[in-house]
Parts: sequence; structure tokens; C-alpha cells
Amino acid sequence: MTISPELSNWVNLDYDSLPTNQLRLLDAAAKAFTIYGFAAASIDVIADQIGATKGSVYYYYRSKTDLFFAVHKRAMVMNLKTQVPVVTDTSLNAQDKLYRMAYLHASLMMESLYYQRVTVQGVELHQSVSTTPMQREALAEVVAMRDVYEDLFRQVISQGTADGLFADIDPSLAAKGILGSLNWITVWYRPRETEAPDFRERVASQLSSQVVFGVKGGR
Repeated sequence: MTISPELSNWVNLDYDSLPTNQLRLLDAAAKAFTIYGFAAASIDVIADQIGATKGSVYYYYRSKTDLFFAVHKRAMVMNLKTQVPVVTDTSLNAQDKLYRMAYLHASLMMESLYYQRVTVQGVELHQSVSTTPMQREALAEVVAMRDVYEDLFRQVISQGTADGLFADIDPSLAAKGILGSLNWITVWYRPRETEAPDFRERVASQLSSQVVFGVKGGR
């Protein structure tokens, strides 16, 4: 698979180079948007989580909407960084790639729950909200990132079908169905103190096996 310049730029974004306060702000915002929803997660609520002032939030982001898109973008960068090494691994066939991709996606849904929940609620929420030109540009970018991410799955499924590993199905519909089912993890999963140490691994393993079984059909 060839990596486009646009995808390469996203994968090479280095969030670790951001100021610590900005990273803490993104983490706090992701949690607030997940727990309270976009409407109720005010700048005050977000700032209070990390003992920051309202002014310190506005130092980095002009509005709550800008902050929301920043959280969404960071989540998509996480996802793309995780999947690109798999889809470009020439030692794996399409079936092994799809299993690994589904496993990693399911794991991300749980490990970075607050960020991933924002991606699920994100674009649909803001398609009907008034935005500035800069915000529309940010929205267009996260939509593009989501499309590219979905296309990684589509390409692997298409290759698997061409190689005779998967049933003759529509790769685009299959990719949408797979991601829709895995994204649902953010709706029902919540970490608990009583959670078994291997619970996340079992979830990711079972759902990944179901994904592969679903596209193999009778093969």
C-alpha cells in the first residue's frame, strides 16, 4: 500500500512536542465532552478538571468548538498512527491485517475511550452547528481523516477479496459495518475497578475474530 503525502503528514504529527499544559487540556476536554456532552461541557468545566483558568484555555484555543475539533483530530492521529504500520506490513496477508486492524481499533476504543467517544459523536454533532470559516476547515480535515481511516480497512478487505480470502462483498460497505460495530464499544464500555485484567484483551480478540469471520463468509 502506498501512503499518500496527506496521510504521511498526519501520521508524523508529534503531539509529545506540545506543551504539557496543552496536552492536559486536551485530555480534560476529551473527558468532559464524553461525560457531559458538548453542550454541557463548558470551558469552565473543562478548566476546573485540571485546575486551570478560563484564560489559559483560550490561550491555546479560541472557543469550545475549536477545542472539540482539536480533541477529535488528536484521536484520529492516534488511530492512523496505530494502523499504518499494519497495512504497510508486507509480511501479513489481508486476513491477518484485518484481524490485527480490528484488534487494534477495538483496543483503542477502550484505552483512549474519552478521545474515541469524541470521534463517534463529533462530525454529526457539528454538521448542524454554526461554525466560522476556520472551524469549517478543521471540520473538513477531521472528516477527511475519518475517510482515509475507513479507506485503510476498505483497501485491506478489497485485497482479501481479490486474493480469495474473503467472500465477494462490497469492501466499502464491509468497512463501514466493521467500524460501526467496533465504534459501538465507546457506547457500552466503561472502565471499572472490578474489571478483570484480561477483559480488554478478550473483548478485542473476540470482536476481531467476529470481524474476520464475517467477511470470510463460507470460505
